[in-house]
Amino acid sequence: MNEDLKHRFYISLDKSKLNIPMIHNFLCSADLAENMPLEILEKSIQNSLCFGLYEDEQQVGFARVITDYATSALLKDVFILEPYRKQGLGKWFVQYILGYPELQDVPKWFLGTKDAHGLYRRCGFKNLAAPEKMMMRLHSHATQY
Repeated sequence: MNEDLKHRFYISLDKSKLNIPMIHNFLCSADLAENMPLEILEKSIQNSLCFGLYEDEQQVGFARVITDYATSALLKDVFILEPYRKQGLGKWFVQYILGYPELQDVPKWFLGTKDAHGLYRRCGFKNLAAPEKMMMRLHSHATQY
């Protein structure tokens, strides 16, 4: 990312700055959280470490981390709005999150992606060495997002 762009954009962890309707609209339209009620998104934000990417006061990106700050972290809902892509913002944003001081002692990071494998590989992510050891449980009466 060139230096001019670094001066135009900034990252904030201030949840009061987040544009929740925009985040909700993006996640639902990008099939990252199809049919997720706004209340569920708000609860997920309340209980996660959230990062907003801004140009002036306009939010142009978002990511959240679910973590215990000690053993593992799950990087979720990472996006950059379409007009701001292909400028190096995604890589800069993810590197900032991975370098966040409170997360430096976390040894295991996880994420799921359907189309950004290259970006995450450049940031040190790899395919699971033993995916057969990973399991998930779907709650029988809860909606999945």
